[in-house]
Amino acid sequence: MPLANAAATAANPVLGVIFHWIGGAAAGSFYVPYKGVKKWAWEVYWLVGGFFSWIICPLFFGWLVATNGAGEHVIFKIYGELLSATNATLAASSQAQGLSLFVWPFLFGMMWGVGNATFGLSMRYLGMSLGQGVALGYCTVFGMLMPPILKSVAGVGAADTKGIGDIIGSTGGQVTLVGLAVTVAGIVIAAKAGMTKENEMPEAEKKKAVPEFNFKRGLLVATFSGILSAGMAYALAAGSPIETAFKGAGVDPLWAGIPRLLVILLGGFTSNFAWCAYLNWKNKTGYQYLASHLRPGSALTPAATANLERAAEAKAAAGGAPSEDLRIPRLSNLLFSALAGATWYFQFFFYSMGESKMGDFNYASWTLHMASIIIFATLCGVIFKEWSGVSKKARLLITAGISTLVFSTVIIGCANWIEKQTKDAAQETK
Repeated sequence: MPLANAAATAANPVLGVIFHWIGGAAAGSFYVPYKGVKKWAWEVYWLVGGFFSWIICPLFFGWLVATNGAGEHVIFKIYGELLSATNATLAASSQAQGLSLFVWPFLFGMMWGVGNATFGLSMRYLGMSLGQGVALGYCTVFGMLMPPILKSVAGVGAADTKGIGDIIGSTGGQVTLVGLAVTVAGIVIAAKAGMTKENEMPEAEKKKAVPEFNFKRGLLVATFSGILSAGMAYALAAGSPIETAFKGAGVDPLWAGIPRLLVILLGGFTSNFAWCAYLNWKNKTGYQYLASHLRPGSALTPAATANLERAAEAKAAAGGAPSEDLRIPRLSNLLFSALAGATWYFQFFFYSMGESKMGDFNYASWTLHMASIIIFATLCGVIFKEWSGVSKKARLLITAGISTLVFSTVIIGCANWIEKQTKDAAQETK
């Protein structure tokens, strides 16, 4: 059976929520493999992992799933038609083709990329659970509300995308907004747990769990990152005509949204590459991609190489070979970074699948995705003992925050069920 025909195409919000949870698990845990990277600066392993996230995986998996009813791989064919403005599906619906079709998805992808570059810093300063929780809180609100507003104001988005007025004017939409409010409440509770942790934990414990823990700096970075990272929601909405073209080519709707990631993540790669290249130049870390040993004087993270450098200098002064302490495990670093990058990509692989199953309320996908990420990121933080040594109050707060976020996903699922029941009843009366 061709891959494109492997799944049913009808709306199924329950299955959609499951897909979003799988995507959230991937996003919430992708940073874990980076913990296995040794003696590479942050900008080095972030870019290596990003190359897999934003170039290799979108190209490979986009090619893999974009098959028509005959089992033919059509990603290059459809992109060729879109670039040459010869795609019959979009022509019939009077939608733009050619390079103009890709401008907004690419630019919004770049916007997200700027937020994504600093997203890694938020975890670097706050840890996995709190860093992702704060950044994704902002990302949740801006990412969910702005696409419907853009649809109403500028007409950006798919033909079946709801505007903000449609959401406010329907029962299901109103329940979805309640779910968003509950999501925000859960994020606030989780942030409160983080502040309690900051006030209670001894400095040594903070540094043990998160070596560069800095609440004020991390909060500022996470705010900036969260607002700009919402650009991914805008990019996915702006890329909906690409999804339409693949549906028209016979690609199953379950997979049709995945090829648009090729353009969106190329934009993200562009801004991340620029930032990492700047840091390579500023910190003199560009040599680490190919080097077998660290150079004394090169930066990993602030003061992280001081002891290693002193040992190497003492050994060199005594006429010895370069210290083994400075050897870079290149193969394992590459494998861990590739695993982190591929895991990160799968969040939007499953996001696209989940979105295809959410029916009229696919705009709620963003909130479900964000809530799922925070839940699984916090669980990873617990596993890696980022919350060890804190008071009962802090543990109760983080538990309450996660429980509230889980409840928010239930509310949004109910909103989809309400909307479906309303539509079914309206059809029966015709």
